[in-house]
Amino acid sequence: MKEHKHPVIRNLIIDIICTGIALVVFALFHHVLPRQQQSLGIVISNPNRVTEQAGDESGYAWQENALLLASSGASDSPLTVPSQLSAKGGRGSGGRGGSSGRSGGSGGSNSKGGSALTDTDSSATTSPETDATTETDEEMADKFADKYTDTVVVSDNSYTSPNVSITVTKETAGDVTYYLADIYLRDITSFQSALANDTYGSGFRDSISDMAMLNNALLAVNGDYYGNTNEGVVIRNGVIYRANKTSCDVCVLYYDGTMRVIPGSSFSVEEAIADGAWQAWTFGPALLDTDGSVLTSFSSTGRIISANPRTAIGYYEPGHYCMLVVDGRGESAGISLPDLSQLFYELGCTAAYNLDGGNSSIMVWQSEIINQPSGGGRESSDALLIAEVSSYE
Repeated sequence: MKEHKHPVIRNLIIDIICTGIALVVFALFHHVLPRQQQSLGIVISNPNRVTEQAGDESGYAWQENALLLASSGASDSPLTVPSQLSAKGGRGSGGRGGSSGRSGGSGGSNSKGGSALTDTDSSATTSPETDATTETDEEMADKFADKYTDTVVVSDNSYTSPNVSITVTKETAGDVTYYLADIYLRDITSFQSALANDTYGSGFRDSISDMAMLNNALLAVNGDYYGNTNEGVVIRNGVIYRANKTSCDVCVLYYDGTMRVIPGSSFSVEEAIADGAWQAWTFGPALLDTDGSVLTSFSSTGRIISANPRTAIGYYEPGHYCMLVVDGRGESAGISLPDLSQLFYELGCTAAYNLDGGNSSIMVWQSEIINQPSGGGRESSDALLIAEVSSYE
């Protein structure tokens, strides 16, 4: 029998092949296949309404308990949450209904958008309760009364009802095409989030169209693709799923209708609970500074800063918002972060925030995708929705 002349090389090749197979299996189980994750499961009460629920488990006492839990610090490890405060099984409502949540599809972005704010920004220390511009639920409901209609009125580019007003326009500026949804809400709970498969975890993905349809959404855009990382803050429809450390800016929408963008290093889960956070996303960066002025410097990679398809949200004042999707990598050239900042400034927003972009950038209006997604679009782990919270005959 002929002896092998190079047994060491042969064994080395076998070891490399086995290691490669092991790494592929590890990636499949930990990054590709859907996997439910542990959720903090803290439910945040609306601080503007808890006074009417004194003594009720879902009112002030519930909020107080959550504050005590949060004081232990939610950074790298989950908090221990009593069963009465848990979102069972780590699952949460994706609006008013579930989601089919097909798994699979292409992955999300490799990195988050980064930061444009610093710890010295006033947004890190000013809470909605002390902000002179903060309005109560009643003021938010009445201020834009002329935007609503007594009955549901629908056209090709608008929808109005007693509680919601949306107008969608397609705009072209040079070689850039974008879709802008101007939104007025009487009730902030019409501004919802959906989780793919109605489940908090990694690897769960669904199309924005399906998440919109299964949650009866009037309007939907992709979110921050939270399932692509374990980093950052995830608050959806008043439930804190995750509050881990992040270097990215965090956008928080509160029950009172205000929206703030906070440096990730300054985010406090205790303040989020006390101030009544309704939604929070981690991607970024902020697109306007704390005074609502244009930003020209961003702590992000050059690939993210340069012209790309974009999804972003803007805030004017409590009850008035916008969603914007920019097409790119085709007939439309996309838009850079500095130019996107300038656009939101010209729109008159006082705060704006960049969400996942690229192939993820999709806007669904009245059950149809209205933009031209790059690469045909891709599924995502979450979506932002505008939906009715009241029914009309």
